[in-house]
Amino acid sequence: MAASGRVLVDGVPTGTVSAFDRGLAYGDGLFETIRLVQGRAPLWSRHLRRLLEGAVRLRLPAPDPDLLWREAMMVSAGLEHAVVRLTVTRGLGERGYAPPLSATPTRVVAAFDAPAMRGDAYAQGVRVRWCETRLATQPLLAGIKHLNRLEQVLARAEWSDPAVAEGLLCDLDGHPISATMSNLFAVVDGVLSTPMLDRCGVAGVARAEVLAAREGVAVVQLDRAALDRASELFLTSAVRGILPVQAVGDNVYVPGPVTRALQQHWRGLGFPLEQA
Repeated sequence: MAASGRVLVDGVPTGTVSAFDRGLAYGDGLFETIRLVQGRAPLWSRHLRRLLEGAVRLRLPAPDPDLLWREAMMVSAGLEHAVVRLTVTRGLGERGYAPPLSATPTRVVAAFDAPAMRGDAYAQGVRVRWCETRLATQPLLAGIKHLNRLEQVLARAEWSDPAVAEGLLCDLDGHPISATMSNLFAVVDGVLSTPMLDRCGVAGVARAEVLAAREGVAVVQLDRAALDRASELFLTSAVRGILPVQAVGDNVYVPGPVTRALQQHWRGLGFPLEQA
């Protein structure tokens, strides 16, 4: 549990929210998980853009970007490598699903030490598996990072083998969408491709950075056969960056030139590829 000094709730150092908060009762809210290095957040603008888009979709009052940044700096002060989680809920409300006519959002800003980043994972890649849990179709929520992550919780509960770093998720039709906490890219027939996220899945900010940095990325409906014949496979996340996939079950991959170029781009943004 994080100490209260690393958590602000509506600007106050505390680790608690009301039991009547709609974020707790219904998952009625949004969050962002932001990697900071020495007080810098290279992808801050992308996080903010997704958060504001999510607020529009959920009809939440837009949070104050300057206030969020000030509080992020407060809770992460003194941490060289930090992960800051911004959570915005609809706030308190009467019992029942109907949202209050005039919402007063709850704002939670918390900082944690960034997870250790093993150099061999970035050099050689990680092992992943297919998950049995499927992502439900809901275009109204597709792409945004809302608080209901039960599908990811159930998927992550499917394995305990420490040698398996991630699990791949498909939609209800069996099309690969993402991993439990990262987005998926594959070089298929010489083309860098990533799944469409118009019906389900989270549109990650690291994914957005790759799409902006690399011309000609195909955003398509992939199938498992395409991933089987891919020459490169990698995962992206704001916290861990560009992570090559070494194997999916019995299929083995080798980090190639596209993966290496994007790792170099990530380093150029100011992120380390590994952290002792």
